[in-house]
Amino acid sequence: MSYWIVFLGAGLGGCLRHFINTLSKSLTLPWATFFINVTGSMVMGMTVAYLAHRGNLSQNWRLFFATGVLGGYTTFSTFSLDAAVLIEKGKPGAACAYIAGSVLLGLLGLFGGMRAVGFLLKTP
Repeated sequence: MSYWIVFLGAGLGGCLRHFINTLSKSLTLPWATFFINVTGSMVMGMTVAYLAHRGNLSQNWRLFFATGVLGGYTTFSTFSLDAAVLIEKGKPGAACAYIAGSVLLGLLGLFGGMRAVGFLLKTP
């Protein structure tokens, strides 16, 4: 049963990722993947913080949202491919900026999401 729960969540997350990608087809850099990685990291941070403070969600809901939806939404495999394509196109500077920006802003998003939930729930 848990596999079906993850399957359904991943389908939803993947559809959301595809929708965001279609909005940025004409851009020269992979900004959709960048956006997805940063927002996915932030939402994961918020989810982890919420579950740590108010962990009253069932295991099925945790699997659906964190493993399924967020797993289908975030795109680090696509991130790697996009970086490789930039390098192959002779844009190593853009590739380095893309890699560093994704990782740094992803971490900032994760910690920011955790802090936001802590603030909203009034926890230290």
